[in-house]
Amino acid sequence: MAGKTGSAGAGGRGKGGDKKKAVSKSTKAGLQFPVGRIARYLKKGKYAERIGAGAPVYLAAVLEYLTAEVRLSLTAGVGQRHRGTCASGSPFEPVQLSQATSASRHNSNSVV
Repeated sequence: MAGKTGSAGAGGRGKGGDKKKAVSKSTKAGLQFPVGRIARYLKKGKYAERIGAGAPVYLAAVLEYLTAEVRLSLTAGVGQRHRGTCASGSPFEPVQLSQATSASRHNSNSVV
């Protein structure tokens, strides 16, 4: 065909050499929680006939926010228990932060 230049292959998709790296839905939304996994659970759970594209993103954001709040409150509780015990004068030592986060990991039964 005389009018087509530069297209090779079916459907005019080009040569296929320029493949883009896959970007997850969590990365696009700027979240740490897995949006795709939450979407799969919502679909398999038969909570509704149809699940919108924004529902798992919103749910992942809410879960991430709640997790951050719980971790913050646990960290604050460790800081209050050890008030005045830090040698450097800072409110938290790295050991205390790791104790609080490891305690929250051991006490939670997370699905994600």
